[in-house]
Amino acid sequence: MENVNILDASMTYTKEEGYVGRIQFEMAGQPNQYEMTIHSRKRTEWGYGLFFLHESGDEDQLLAVEDLLEEDDELFDYLVNAAEEKLDPKFK
Repeated sequence: MENVNILDASMTYTKEEGYVGRIQFEMAGQPNQYEMTIHSRKRTEWGYGLFFLHESGDEDQLLAVEDLLEEDDELFDYLVNAAEEKLDPKFK
């Protein structure tokens, strides 16, 4: 995705919690960096939370990025895939 720069990503799996991922990213034209945490039991449907990465910023911009994640499945999947790529192969 040309308007997204992934800074870091990770994913872990435990029997108790399922799949938990973290993606740190920035969006072109946005002054803030973001962190999205994701969770799924079976890697089919993902719940997520979106936060400012380092310091608080403009709440309206955070909400705009959240709206974009809700509307743009390709962007959401791109971020999830970045975390899934970091998952230990034995859990894939």
